[in-house]
Amino acid sequence: MKLPLQITVRNISLSTAAEDNIREKAAKLDGFYESIMSCRVVVEAPHKRHHKGVLYNVRIDMTVPGSELVVKREPHEDLYVAIRDAFDAARRQLEEHVRRQREAPKTETAREAPAYARVARLFSAQDHGFLETHDGREVYFHRNSVLNGGFDRLKVGVEVRYTEELGEKGPQASTVALR
Repeated sequence: MKLPLQITVRNISLSTAAEDNIREKAAKLDGFYESIMSCRVVVEAPHKRHHKGVLYNVRIDMTVPGSELVVKREPHEDLYVAIRDAFDAARRQLEEHVRRQREAPKTETAREAPAYARVARLFSAQDHGFLETHDGREVYFHRNSVLNGGFDRLKVGVEVRYTEELGEKGPQASTVALR
C-alpha cells in the first residue's frame, strides 16, 4: 500500500490479537494487488443488544487506481468472523476490479508494439518526416519523437523501429528509433 493501513475503532476496545489479524489480512490483500493506494478499516459495535450480545460491523474502504472499493458486511456476534467475512468480500471486489481492468477495451491512443518501417520523406527544415510501413501506409513523425537525438542521422530509405498512435490528423509515430 502506498499509504499506511488505517484502523479505526468505535464503541469497543480492540485487542492486540484482533488488530494483528486485521493487519495480516490487509497485508494479504496488498500482496494480491500491489496497486492498492490506501486501506481504511473501521470496526464498530453500533448497538449494545442485551438479548443477543454485541454485534460487530467491519467496514473496509480501499482506494485503487480508478476506483474506490467499499465493503460493509452484515454485523456478526464474533469479531473474528466479521473481520474474515469483510476481508473475503474485499478480496472478491479486488478480483472483480482486476478482471474489469483486463477486459477494458484498449483506447484509440493506446500504444502498440514497436513495428518497422522505412523513412519515406524527410523535411529537416520543418523538423518532421513520414515513414512508409510494410503495408504501404504513411505515418507522420516529428523530430521530438526520434529517440536519442537521432533525427539528424535519418536519411530517406533508412529502416527504423517505431510505435504508432492515432494523432489529431491521423496515424503518427510516438517514438522512432534507428535500427
